[in-house]
Amino acid sequence: MTLPKRPTLAASLNLYLAVTLLVQLMSSPAYGQANHSGVNLPDDKVLELFRDELSGALAKDHVIEISRHHRIQGSQYYSVAASYVLETLRSFGLGENQAWIESFPSDGKISYQTWQSPSGWNIDSGELHMVEPNPQLLVRYPEIGMSVITYSNPGHVQAEVVDVGSGTSDSDYDGKDVRGKFVLATGYGGDVHRLAVLKYGAAAVICFLDGPLAVENPDMIGYTGMWPRSDEIPRVTFGFNISNRQGRTIKELLSNGQKVVLEGKVTGRGLEPGQMDVVVAIIPGNEEPEKELIYTAHLDHPKASANDNASGSAALIDMARTFNTLTKLGKLPNPKKTIRFLWVPEFFGTMAYLDAHPELRGPTLGGHVLANLNLDMVGENLELLHSRMNITWTPNTISSALTDLTALVAARVDDHETSIASSRRSNFNYRVVPFSGGSDHVVFNDGSVGVPAMMISHYPDYTHHTTEDTPDKVDPIELERSELIASAVFWTLATLSPEQSVDLANLVAANAQQRLIRDSQRAASWILDSPIEVLEVNYHEARRVIDFALERENQSLQSLLHFSSDEQTFNLIETWGLSLIGQAELQRRTLHAIFYQRAGHLPVPNILSGPERRASKIIPTRLTRGPLAPGVPEFSLGEVRKLWYLEEESKSLDRYLLVNLIDGNRSILDIRNDLSAMTKPTPLQTVERFIRDLESASVVELRSLP
Repeated sequence: MTLPKRPTLAASLNLYLAVTLLVQLMSSPAYGQANHSGVNLPDDKVLELFRDELSGALAKDHVIEISRHHRIQGSQYYSVAASYVLETLRSFGLGENQAWIESFPSDGKISYQTWQSPSGWNIDSGELHMVEPNPQLLVRYPEIGMSVITYSNPGHVQAEVVDVGSGTSDSDYDGKDVRGKFVLATGYGGDVHRLAVLKYGAAAVICFLDGPLAVENPDMIGYTGMWPRSDEIPRVTFGFNISNRQGRTIKELLSNGQKVVLEGKVTGRGLEPGQMDVVVAIIPGNEEPEKELIYTAHLDHPKASANDNASGSAALIDMARTFNTLTKLGKLPNPKKTIRFLWVPEFFGTMAYLDAHPELRGPTLGGHVLANLNLDMVGENLELLHSRMNITWTPNTISSALTDLTALVAARVDDHETSIASSRRSNFNYRVVPFSGGSDHVVFNDGSVGVPAMMISHYPDYTHHTTEDTPDKVDPIELERSELIASAVFWTLATLSPEQSVDLANLVAANAQQRLIRDSQRAASWILDSPIEVLEVNYHEARRVIDFALERENQSLQSLLHFSSDEQTFNLIETWGLSLIGQAELQRRTLHAIFYQRAGHLPVPNILSGPERRASKIIPTRLTRGPLAPGVPEFSLGEVRKLWYLEEESKSLDRYLLVNLIDGNRSILDIRNDLSAMTKPTPLQTVERFIRDLESASVVELRSLP
């Protein structure tokens, strides 16, 4: 038996120097907090022009007007709101060739990629009364837009009420006869209806909020929807949303043994074929018009909903006015690249629009859409709502100079925010945060669309999806800040000069080094904290973190060439790329030294196991475009296979990132390795099981290598 060799003095010294450098680099600014010292992007004059012309006050006027409409996807009132946006753009001088509406069928059956369109929906009125024991009106539509559960059908029921708790699991109905009755529940309307009505025969559902915020705001009503699947549409009845105070009153009456009888009535056409309208506006580029930067904001939501997302829609209106005004007056030159604005029905309308425009894709996929900024909930009054602005980074699967520039512009707006004209001052509070979903930026960031996308939004907001989301909580100052950041970012990218390109390349490279160090720290911790028996495995996992981070940061640098491809920028990017390669190699050596220090021997080359060899020869290719709709693939699987999606193994899987990695080139093993590098070590069998379920759902096809 040969004893392992201990580290030599030279090896220990190399380890010390490498770790010292690592620590020094780690002390540099953190993720998202761009160092903007000496970087004048955008130009000061441009920033001042935008600050003078953008108007949070005018934007708030649009918020008030839009929020008057019950803008449910596929409804006539959504179309009214879309017409308001188009008519307003026309009033700014945007003609038919610059602003228009594109409409897409929406009947609950037609699908856009994996997204089943919502049914069209139109109702006229709705009332819910308590008949016994205390006759009274509870809620009425259209006075309270959220009172009727979205996508309810017309109907008239007078019946007793049964309390089913949450109402979202079969156990909630054990021993309860709900057939032909109202059910009272605290779960989401569509989930309750699916069980109570479609499975157990209830007549209709009554839902109310019952969390801590609802207790603090007992008269607040939450927004819920039926969202029926195609086969459920003929069996949908109706439901109402009521306040916590009303719900708890009924619950207490029932718990005291009293009989409670309600009468509910909804009139109108209900579920029917409809359409989704997407409002489009463009500021055409004059040098590279085929290259585009796209703004999005979802226009839909119930009546009164202001921050969500009349605010983002209104901000885009004011930004389009500003761009058009400043260029027409000659205060700004026409942009080199085209700037496109989209007001969409959230997710569904965006998917329909991209389905109709396959040319809209990122440059790595042969397209010309360079970036997306999504504005969703951008006007919160920070003091009233105790909120903050969140600027959401792209996911790790896609990288662009967009992110560093946006962080830089936000910091500059923060530095100069007191210049915003207003009789009232408020402190700017913002964060640049890691990627998360929840809005239309996820569509653009999808691997099959390939457009780097960020979101400007606000969180927390206790009024989200409730009747408390009203225009009085919208702050013109915050609207204007959001507009200023978004306008300055895209205008800079649409007009980037060679000199600005050099500045941006240096900024991206400096921040790329910081991010590479951050990932190196995470990788090193996997080895330092690893049990000795799996040290070898974790060492190879840690190296993959460095490899993937290098690939990601090189993509950020290379993205600059889509905005400006002058020779100086090209050479600078090449130089910075070599620097990153050298830094990554230093981090690999550090990991190697840490392993040697702990194990007392050199790491053994990675040898694939049998399952790994098989997975390395299977290449999945996507058959659909855009992110997977909720319920894909589980809704298409048998009952037994579907159960896996309720288990922790499935829930812990980052399905969005995994699907983004399916590019027709990576094997299942490659996907597993890259996903692990981005998140945490993930079992190969978990990744393979999910991909094979995608194959069963006809979302991917699998190709075997010899």
